[in-house]
Amino acid sequence: MEQDLKKRLSLDPDGLLTYEYIANHIGECDNIMGELVDNMILVDPTGQFMVSAARYLYAINPEAYAEHISRLIATVIEKDRERRYLPDLITAIWGSDYADHAEELAATDDNFRRIYKRITPSQGI
Repeated sequence: MEQDLKKRLSLDPDGLLTYEYIANHIGECDNIMGELVDNMILVDPTGQFMVSAARYLYAINPEAYAEHISRLIATVIEKDRERRYLPDLITAIWGSDYADHAEELAATDDNFRRIYKRITPSQGI
């Protein structure tokens, strides 16, 4: 990542600047996406902007950005202790009918299983 950008994003207090950079430069910043995700993980205390980034990358190209989406989701699961963002994330990534396929999804996707257990603790899988 170029030094000027790195310096600017190091001042990002919560992940919004990094998210905006990704959104405004999608396709042009793929070669530094890992560093951008690292920065979001470092600065976003609640996971709010990581959820936005994961949803955005998923909407743009879920296959191309799969590794980055997975890292963002795994970190959000840890940071979103109040479960403010997980319900929106699960529907954005796995669809509004995710509950109908919970067992199948949980068997194939660890991030899904972990989110599902957090937002529906009494139901289990």
